Amino acid sequence: MEYIYLVIVVFLLVLAVFDLFVGVSNDAVNFLNSAIGAKVAKFKTIMLIASLGVVVGAVMSAGMMDVARHGIMHPANYSFHEVMTIFLAVMVTDVIVLDMFNTLGLPTSTTVSLVFELLGGTFILALLKIHADPSLTFDALLNSDKALSVIIAIFVSVAIAFFTGVVVMWISRVVFTFNYKLKLRYTVAVFGGIAFAVLSYFIFIKGLSKSPFIAADTKEWITTNTVLLMLAIFVLGTLLMQTLHWLRFNVFKIIVLMGTFALAMAFAGNDLVNFIGVPMAGLDSYQDFMANGRAQGDDAFLMNSLMTSAKTPLLYLLGAGVVMIVAMATSKKAQNVVKTSVDLARQDEGEEMFGSSKAARSIVRATQGMGSFVQRYMPHRVALWIDSRFKKEDVILEDGAAFDMVRAAVNLVLASVLIVVGTTYKLPLSTTYVTFMVAMGTSLADRAWSRESAVFRVTGVLSVIGGWFITAGVAFAACAIVCMTMYFGGFLAMFLFMALAVFLVVKSQIAYVRKSRSEKKDDVFMLMMRTKDPEIVLDLLEKHVSRTQSFVSRFALEQYDNILDGLSAENRHLLRHCKRDLDNEHDQLKKFRRKEMLALKRVPSDVAMERNTWFHLGANSNQQFIYCLKRMLDPVKEHVENNFNPLPQSCLEEFAPVRFKVEELMKCTEAMLSSGRFLSYDEVLAEADRVKDDLSTLRKHHLDRMQRDYDNNNLKISLVYLNILQESQEFLSIMRHQLRAANRFYGGDR
Repeated sequence: MEYIYLVIVVFLLVLAVFDLFVGVSNDAVNFLNSAIGAKVAKFKTIMLIASLGVVVGAVMSAGMMDVARHGIMHPANYSFHEVMTIFLAVMVTDVIVLDMFNTLGLPTSTTVSLVFELLGGTFILALLKIHADPSLTFDALLNSDKALSVIIAIFVSVAIAFFTGVVVMWISRVVFTFNYKLKLRYTVAVFGGIAFAVLSYFIFIKGLSKSPFIAADTKEWITTNTVLLMLAIFVLGTLLMQTLHWLRFNVFKIIVLMGTFALAMAFAGNDLVNFIGVPMAGLDSYQDFMANGRAQGDDAFLMNSLMTSAKTPLLYLLGAGVVMIVAMATSKKAQNVVKTSVDLARQDEGEEMFGSSKAARSIVRATQGMGSFVQRYMPHRVALWIDSRFKKEDVILEDGAAFDMVRAAVNLVLASVLIVVGTTYKLPLSTTYVTFMVAMGTSLADRAWSRESAVFRVTGVLSVIGGWFITAGVAFAACAIVCMTMYFGGFLAMFLFMALAVFLVVKSQIAYVRKSRSEKKDDVFMLMMRTKDPEIVLDLLEKHVSRTQSFVSRFALEQYDNILDGLSAENRHLLRHCKRDLDNEHDQLKKFRRKEMLALKRVPSDVAMERNTWFHLGANSNQQFIYCLKRMLDPVKEHVENNFNPLPQSCLEEFAPVRFKVEELMKCTEAMLSSGRFLSYDEVLAEADRVKDDLSTLRKHHLDRMQRDYDNNNLKISLVYLNILQESQEFLSIMRHQLRAANRFYGGDR
C-alpha cells in the first residue's frame, strides 16, 4: 500500500510541473502586459528582467504552504487517506480547469481555483464524514472563513482596481498629455520619485520582510523605520530620476522595467505556493505517515502534522522558479493570454477580439448618458482645456506598441500600490484581478475606448470577469465530484482519474496547437496599421481586399454547392454545418470590413475619395453573398429536417446545366479577384446575364408547372425549388456587383 501512495505523491509532483506551466501561462499577463504593450524594450530583454524577478522572488519567498495545509481544512480531523484523496483531486482538477481557461485565452485566478478546489474537495468529504459520524461539525472539518474572505476580496479588488485606474490615469494624462516628452521638465522627477519609492517599497521592504535570509532584528528595524525609509527613498528617487532625465534617459522606460521586475518577484514570492503547495503538502503527509503512521494504517492515522506551518526547501523553490522561467519563454498560451489583455487596453483602433453583448451595450449607453450629463454642467473653457490634454493624434508610441509608456508606468505602479495595501491589511487579493482591472481602468481613462470600439472591449472585460467567477464555481463543483468519486472508488478511481488528467492535458495541448495553426495572424492588417507611408498602405489594402473578396467568392460557391447537395441528398448534417459556417463567416466579414475601413483612412486622400464607393460596394457584395445563401438555406434546411418530399429528379436534371454554368462563372470571378487581372471581365458579365435569363426561363416554366399540378403534396418542395431559382438569380447579380466593384477599386477603366 505504501508504494501506491508513493506513486500518488510522484504523480502530484509531476502534476506540479504541469501546473507551473499552466499557471505561469495564465499569470504571465500580470507582469508582462504593460512592458510588452508599450514596447519598452525587446521581448528578450523584458523576459530577462521578468525572469530575474521570478528567481529573486522564489529565493526570497518563505514558501509558506498554509493554504494547502490548513487554510481550508482542519487536517487534525482527517486521516492520511482522506487528505491524499483531497490533494490528488485538487491537482487533477486544477490542471484541467486552468488549462481550459488558458486555451480559451482568458485570464483567470490561480488563487481562486486552488482555494475553491480545496474547498470543494474538503466540503464533500466533510459531508460524508458528518454523515458517518454525527458528532463532527463543519467548524471542526472546514475553514470556510478563508474562502469567504477570498470571495469578498475579489469583489472589492475588482471595483477598487478599476476605479483607481481610471482616476490616477486621468490625472496622469492631464499632467503629461499624450505628447509627454514636452511636459517632463520637472514633473517627471516627482512622478519618478513616487514610482521609485512605491516600487522600492514593494521590492525591498515588503519582499525582504518575508525572506528567511534576513535576520529578525533587521526585519524589526525595517518595520519600525518604514516611514523614514520611504521618505528617504522618495527624495533619492526624485533626484535620481531628474538626473537621468537630464542625461536623456527615458524615465518611464526605467519605471516600467522596474515595475515588471517587482510584479514578477511578487508573483514568484506569493503565488508560487498556489502551484506547488498541494504537492508539497502531499509529500510532507507521506513522509509523516511513513515515519509515524504505518502501524495505525492510512484510514486511522490523523494528519496533525499539517496543522503546523512548513517552509519549503530552497531547492524546491529554486527549481520551481526555473520551471516558471522556461514556461514564460516557451508557452504559446502565455502569449495568447497577454495578447487578450493588451488588445483590450490598446490605444488605437484595430482588430477587436470580442463581439458585442446586450450587457455591454447597456453599460456603454449608461456611461455615455453620464458623460453627457457631466459635460452639460461643466464650464466650456474647462472642457476645452481638458480635451486639449487628450489629443490622441499627438501620442508617442513605440513601433508596434499598443499604448504609451506613461500608461504602462501607471499600470505597474498602481498595481504595486494596491497589492502592497492588500498584503498590509492581509486581504487575499488576486494579482491577476488587480493588474487586469487596473489596465482596463487606465485604458478607459486614456480614451482608448472610442464609441466605435467601446462595446467590443466592454464585452471583452465582462467575458474575462465572468471567466474569473465561473472559475470558482467550476473548480468547486468539479473537485467535489472528483473527490467523491475517488473516495468511493478507491485506488482504482484514483488511477483512472490520473490517467484521465494526463489524457486531457495531452488532448488539450494537441487541440490548442491545431487551433493555433488554423488561426493565422492577419499580418497584412498589422502592417497597414504600423506603416506611415500612405502609398504602402494603399498597396497593402489592395492585397487585403483582394484576399478577402477572393476568399468570399470561393466560400460562397462552396456553400452554394453544399445547400444544393444537402437538398438533393437530404443531408441535414451538411445543411447544419452550412448554417454554422455562414454565421461564422458573417461575423468575420464584419471584422474584415472594419479593418479595411481603418486602413482606407490611411491611404492618400485623393485615392480614398476616388475608390471609397467601389470599396463599399465590394464589401456590401461580400455580405450580400451571405444573406443570399442564408435565404436559400433556411427553407431548404427546414424542409429536409421535417422529412418532407424530396426534390423531383426532373427538377434536378433541368437545373444541373444552369448550376454548372453558375459554378464556372464563380470560378472565373474568383480567379480574377485573386490575381487582380480582369482579362475576361466583359465575357463573364455577359455570360452571367445569359445564365440569369436561363434562370428566368426555368422559373417561369416552374411556375406554370406549379399552376398545373393539382397534387398539393408537392407544394412545399415546389416552393423550395422556386426559392432556389430566385436566389440563384440574385446570387449571380451579387457576383456581377462584386466583380464590377473590384475592377474599379483596383483602378480599372470600366
